[in-house]
Amino acid sequence: MNNFVNAHARHDDNRNTPRGVFSRERSLTKLIAAILAGTMLLPLSACGGSDSDTSALSSDSASESATPSESAPPSETPESSASPSDDASAQSDANSGSSNASGAAVDMLATLPVKGRAPKTGYARTQFGAAWSDVDHNGCDTRNDILKRDMTNVTFKSGTHDCVVKTGTLNDPYTGKTINFVRGQHTSTAVQIDHVVALSDAWQKGAQQLNADQRLQLANDPYNLLAVDGPANQQKSDSDAASWLPSNKSFRCQYVARQIGVKHKYALWVTQAEKDAMTNVLSGCPGQTVPDGGGVVASAQADSQPAQTPEPAQTTQAAPAPAPAPAQTQAAPAPAPTQQSGGDVYYQNCSAVRAAGKAPLYQGQPGYSRKLDRDGDGVACE
Repeated sequence: MNNFVNAHARHDDNRNTPRGVFSRERSLTKLIAAILAGTMLLPLSACGGSDSDTSALSSDSASESATPSESAPPSETPESSASPSDDASAQSDANSGSSNASGAAVDMLATLPVKGRAPKTGYARTQFGAAWSDVDHNGCDTRNDILKRDMTNVTFKSGTHDCVVKTGTLNDPYTGKTINFVRGQHTSTAVQIDHVVALSDAWQKGAQQLNADQRLQLANDPYNLLAVDGPANQQKSDSDAASWLPSNKSFRCQYVARQIGVKHKYALWVTQAEKDAMTNVLSGCPGQTVPDGGGVVASAQADSQPAQTPEPAQTTQAAPAPAPAPAQTQAAPAPAPTQQSGGDVYYQNCSAVRAAGKAPLYQGQPGYSRKLDRDGDGVACE
């Protein structure tokens, strides 16, 4: 008993000794280490599961992105965000298309409105201003400007500052003839100035909507004017392409193209028959472009020359045309002028001629008189 008590006392004493304390702390350390080790195993296990799930999701995502339904959106994104170079290329193509459309006669014809002919009510030559006005303010009237532009070997009346053409040579685009022009009472009518789009035709196809200044410009625009054979001009009168074309077939493409250009410039329309006739002409020259300036294009004028070779007699001295003279009376409809006994047309003065839409009057035409032709060159009320 005493031995047990003594042993127990010694045990208690050992617990209180430094060695005992150290032993207890060591045991606690091991216990804590064991607990911590167990605790750390749980997060490590959880982290391993997370990596595995992420890998699986990545794999699924990769697999899904390979399907057509998922691959479509990525392909759409690049298409909607074109690069600057792509935009520039597209713009260049658009500009090229626009440029080609504006230059090719067939393309410009397609842009013209197609409508019926409006009534001629209210038409008079004076609706387009005074005949041959000096709209460019160069001191010369429009008729002489065009004669000077379209003829070669031109000479001028002295004292007119080169504003009145006296003589010249015309390679007529409408007939292919060569005309030696001499200004005079009996000869000036051999060369006349034609409105490629006749003013009466323009009036019935949109010119009524133009203001007075625009109509004046249309009537005197060099783009719409050509010096041509007088009888051919009288034969044409106010016809459109459906009713009249130049006898010189090599000039028809350029003629129709210029009509298209004029109608485009002044916002005029064409009838269906007129468009069909233009299309038929241009089918033989699909590369024909709309002229960008006044006068006959040199190549077309040169093409007209061979037509004269087989018939030298066609080269004429300026003189009143014999055969087509009756057709000249049909030059252009106008308000009825004053009649004298015998049925002759009489105009009191040039103001009356212009009001009737007949200026200028050429010798041989109804209403012409010496008193209206002050300079005696055969052209009255210029």
